[in-house]
Amino acid sequence: MQAAIGSSGESNTITVEPGAVMRFAEAISDLNPAYPDIAPPTFLRSAGLAIPPLPEADSVPRALDGASEWVYTAAVMAGDQITVATTLESLKERQGKMGAMLICVFLTTYINQNEVTVATQRNTVIRMRATE
Repeated sequence: MQAAIGSSGESNTITVEPGAVMRFAEAISDLNPAYPDIAPPTFLRSAGLAIPPLPEADSVPRALDGASEWVYTAAVMAGDQITVATTLESLKERQGKMGAMLICVFLTTYINQNEVTVATQRNTVIRMRATE
């Protein structure tokens, strides 16, 4: 599995649509008058991820969200084309109360049409064997 470190998933691109920004803002009860021209920072969660496949992932089918750290560097505007790309940064094995765990850390970048990185997300996913 260590050979998978540095691998990337297939990137995808979304268009930030004003209607989607408004629906998202309403769903999170944030009625900032700047919307729909500017997207709330958390809007990027709706852009999805481009997680690379893990070799032998079938051996650890259960997945838990361990942590998510975001860094925002530029505003996301209505009409932006945001490309989402994810790379596997690290893998560690640990023993937990429920048995062996695989700690996977992914780095996702969100880049607009001007090649400006608008945000990065470091996401930790804990993979475990199925319960018996």
